[in-house]
Amino acid sequence: MNASTVTSAQGGRVKAREWLALIHQIPPKPDYFRVKVRRRLQRIGAVPLKNSVYLLPRRAETREDFEWLAREIQAEGGDATLCRLSLLTGTTDEEIEAMFRAERDADYASVAQDARALGESPSEEALTRLRTRMEETERIDYFRASGRDAAEQAIAAAARSGADEPASDVSVPRVRGATWVTRTGIKVDRIASAWLIRRFIDADARFKFVPAKGYRPEAGELRFDMFQGEFTHEADRCTFETLLARFGLTDSALRAIGEIVHDVDCKDGKFGRPEAAGIAPLIAGLALAYPDDGDRLERGAAVFEGLYAYISAGAPTRPAH
Repeated sequence: MNASTVTSAQGGRVKAREWLALIHQIPPKPDYFRVKVRRRLQRIGAVPLKNSVYLLPRRAETREDFEWLAREIQAEGGDATLCRLSLLTGTTDEEIEAMFRAERDADYASVAQDARALGESPSEEALTRLRTRMEETERIDYFRASGRDAAEQAIAAAARSGADEPASDVSVPRVRGATWVTRTGIKVDRIASAWLIRRFIDADARFKFVPAKGYRPEAGELRFDMFQGEFTHEADRCTFETLLARFGLTDSALRAIGEIVHDVDCKDGKFGRPEAAGIAPLIAGLALAYPDDGDRLERGAAVFEGLYAYISAGAPTRPAH
């Protein structure tokens, strides 16, 4: 049996989930650093497998989170090793996923409790703090904890109690002529998101492609699909889906494209979109043919414009059952 398969209880082989593991040793001094590392691990949503061994699901953004933390530990004189692994015996993938959900359920319960404690006519500052906590929790909710819906409902109820206008109109941002920044080497989520931004969010958008690490944003820039970006993966949503949610875009064709992009980008088969099998090699081909990000975006945008027209026209997008 290779490292990518395990044997199920029924005797069949199933594909094992891949995890990122941070194995670290912290120096005894300074005292505050141990607390800082523990808080950072909590903030990025890692869970402990064993003492000093923490796990995250294997994704581009989680690897970046662990790499930043590993460098900090090493800079303070500690040891840090980042590795990719699959669990073959002992603890199961399902048990690890349950640990992630339990952590996030506790976070969501705390948000919901604080939302209910605001009472009538809460201040906008208090609501903003709660929404920020909610967004931070959703970003690290890798396996869709059950407490999320209750927390969202509690915040919405608190907002309605103090708002003269419907809460759904309060949080939708308005953007015009911004510089939108993302990582170089754009592929499906960043290409689709850039098309969405210019087509439905910011018609005068300007795009800037920067290295994935070490970039310091300039005033007024909006980052998407990158570490600590204003618009990026949140919980199990890809960046395209995050943009739809944050800008209140409810077009059914855009939602369908979001599901396709998710299936191609996240590779988890969540929506089972049949179009993903065609879009994936098409975008991969564009990446090979056009090394320049500007050229790649121009041609990729045409792909998604055509896909949007096709779906909007009522073309079938689901396999027959």
